[in-house]
Amino acid sequence: MKSRIMYIESKASGLTGPARIGRVRFSKTGSTLTYGDQQFRSLKGAGFKANYFDVDTGDQYWISGPRRDGRDRLYGERTPIHVDEDVRQEYWTAVRGGFSSASGRS
Repeated sequence: MKSRIMYIESKASGLTGPARIGRVRFSKTGSTLTYGDQQFRSLKGAGFKANYFDVDTGDQYWISGPRRDGRDRLYGERTPIHVDEDVRQEYWTAVRGGFSSASGRS
C-alpha cells in the first residue's frame, strides 16, 4: 500500500474537531484511505467542510496533505494538532522544511 503523511480532522462534532498529522495508507485502487484501524471513503463532494467519512461510524472528516506553513485548520484556529510519534521527524524535516516544533504543535 502507498502511504503519505496527512492532516486528519474530525468533523463529527462540528466545523472544528480533534486533529492530527499521521500516516495514511491508500488502497490499491485509491478508493479507501486507512489510518490506524479506521477506514475512510470519499464523500465525492457531498460533505460540508468534510471530504471523507469513516466507513464504520459514518463520521465525517477533513483529510488533506499537510501544509508547509502548518496552517492546516480551516479557520486558522490555534487549537493544538497532534503529530503522531512515528511521523514526527519526517513531518518536521520533509513537510515543514526543518521548522522548529516550538510552534505549538504537539
